[in-house]
Amino acid sequence: MRLLLIAAVAAFTLPVPVSLMADTPPTTPPPTPPAAATPADPYLWLEDIHGARAMAWVQKENTRSLAVLQGDPRYAGFHADALKIVNATDRIPMPGQIGALVYNLWQDPTNVHGLWRRTTAQSYRAAAPAWETVLDLDKLSTDEKTNWVWEGANCPPPSYHRCLVSLSDGGGDASTLREFDLTTKSFVNGGFVLPSSKQNAGWLDDNTLLVARDWGPGTMTASSYPFVVKLLKRGQTLAQATEVFRGKPEDVSVGPTVLHDGDGHKLALIVRGTDFFHSETYELTPQGVVQLHLPSKNNIQGLVDGKLVFQTLEDWRGYHAGDLVAFRPDELRTEDATPGGPAHLIFAPGPRQSVETAATTMHRVVATIYDNVRGSLVSFAPRAGGGWAATTTPVAANSSVNLISASAADERIYYSVENFLSPTHLFEADGASGTDVDVKDLPARFDAAGDAVDQYEATSSDGTKIPYFVVHPKTMKLDGANPTILYAYGGFQVSMLPAYSATIGKLWLEHGGVYVLANIRGGGEFGPAWHEAGLKTHRQLIYDDFAAVAKDLIARNITSPRRLGIQGGSNGGLLMGVEFTQHPELWRAVDIQVPLLDMLRFEQIGAGASWVGEYGSVTVPEERAFWERTSPYQNLHAGTAYPEPFFVTATSDDRVTPVHARKMAAKMEAMGLPFLYFENTNGGHAASANLQERAERVALEFTYLTRKLMD
Repeated sequence: MRLLLIAAVAAFTLPVPVSLMADTPPTTPPPTPPAAATPADPYLWLEDIHGARAMAWVQKENTRSLAVLQGDPRYAGFHADALKIVNATDRIPMPGQIGALVYNLWQDPTNVHGLWRRTTAQSYRAAAPAWETVLDLDKLSTDEKTNWVWEGANCPPPSYHRCLVSLSDGGGDASTLREFDLTTKSFVNGGFVLPSSKQNAGWLDDNTLLVARDWGPGTMTASSYPFVVKLLKRGQTLAQATEVFRGKPEDVSVGPTVLHDGDGHKLALIVRGTDFFHSETYELTPQGVVQLHLPSKNNIQGLVDGKLVFQTLEDWRGYHAGDLVAFRPDELRTEDATPGGPAHLIFAPGPRQSVETAATTMHRVVATIYDNVRGSLVSFAPRAGGGWAATTTPVAANSSVNLISASAADERIYYSVENFLSPTHLFEADGASGTDVDVKDLPARFDAAGDAVDQYEATSSDGTKIPYFVVHPKTMKLDGANPTILYAYGGFQVSMLPAYSATIGKLWLEHGGVYVLANIRGGGEFGPAWHEAGLKTHRQLIYDDFAAVAKDLIARNITSPRRLGIQGGSNGGLLMGVEFTQHPELWRAVDIQVPLLDMLRFEQIGAGASWVGEYGSVTVPEERAFWERTSPYQNLHAGTAYPEPFFVTATSDDRVTPVHARKMAAKMEAMGLPFLYFENTNGGHAASANLQERAERVALEFTYLTRKLMD
């Protein structure tokens, strides 16, 4: 199921640790609880996202809060620093491979929407590559009077000349797919055009698409994702497409993907997500659709040598949750209870290890493997007699390793290495030759000479040890007076890894602040079990983990409640809301980004029904009872001494939507409780559609945090 979600997964990347809220999918339309069971909600009118009354309230709160934050004398400096960082021309143009060429989307003050451009691999290694513009999104937006935000392109082998370009109006999850010719660098006249919808499509051949989208009434799940897959031939209208698979309205989503390997094998898959984490996988064959018997929890990684590479996220056929394996499709067409053998096993992580990402090249599988939240890069090649041979690439110690790009056209990959204090280094590696070249380096964006990083552990409520990183001045005094930001995510098996953040460094660390990243449960730092420990009614463990880290920071005299602020977005925004209501005495500042907060109605807001696998459902009495005592919106009480929070959201966020933040803020307003609020109109779930909006958002948040924690 996770393969389908990768592109749709939520990404609210604030300063740096990436927080992801899954955006695909779940479950039967939850019935509205009986009126007698739930007190009347006086702020339902704020769920009318674009309604005049709701938008007037947003404008009022934006005006009030911006006057406070932009009126602070430090805002201008923070904004200038943030703009300089995001607009820097010497930042790394991250590569994407299409065939033998390197592609990049580049944004700057002149190209606000972006230039999609390309160069050769050889030219890319140069300090100043010879870029060729393929598509100018600013010109396109102007010509079409639309706020186009780039969502990617699907350009399959073997020709790599036709693409489906995905464009979103304003940055939401719904996008328009349009056929683009890489040879002529233009949209194909009379080519495929799929109007705006939450949708995805794969190329079955040059003239046929496999499409899941909104086909009309009764074809979208309660989570607002498609469950009907059709074949669309060149020249056909949408109405003429032929249905090949139909899931159920209560599914999370159904969608296709077409995999290719370097030997010309092709595997057309349809993944039916029965909830966010469980799925059924089907192969589309000339004879029709055939189910493949994969584990119901899996992460499909690619195709190599005709074998499907995937990660088992549950125990299956003798393999353990977290193992990386490879099977021929015919080996998966029948159920088999025979324990798996070493021939199919690529890698089995240990108890403190996890496979963070994996990708396939022409004949190899490359994976980033983490040991106690420290990264490594390993390449696996099939042995002639069976099994896989592993080769580890040396990388800097105590760093994150990220796979940036891989292609079935050759053995070349790009990967990056970074940590809290060392800027990103981009490497090009070739599995065939064994070469490894540092091709791009991000210049230092802040002075880190006086900083250090430590890793500690806190003990949670059930005795579990929770690791966390502390980035701090070397001269830090253990007097409890250090302004400190604590960040975490805690959900959807998303790992929080050491990463270089220019904005955190420049706007916080250089001013003497301390930054803490907590590896609480709910994430994937130690494999599936770390995530599953906090699912549904067990979620209080996640919130206890976070509070335990805070208390450990205070016990070590690194900081104190007067100097401690917290920050998180999306699912991490829900974490902020819970910590805000459960432990108001621990924080001075709470930065709540694109959050879920009304957990008794989350299934009826945005894509909320898709997350029942993570949060549970209010239709289940035990799960409803948990959220009745935990949901931030319902557990906000007048007369409590809360810190003044800052809500950040976006009108165009069609995943979580701004509804949660609006209602929580309006309830606080009625109670006479202080808060600050900023709702950007664009940007979708990232709350910023371009570099300029990102700089504004970051400057606002660090102005808020500085006012609260350093003054």
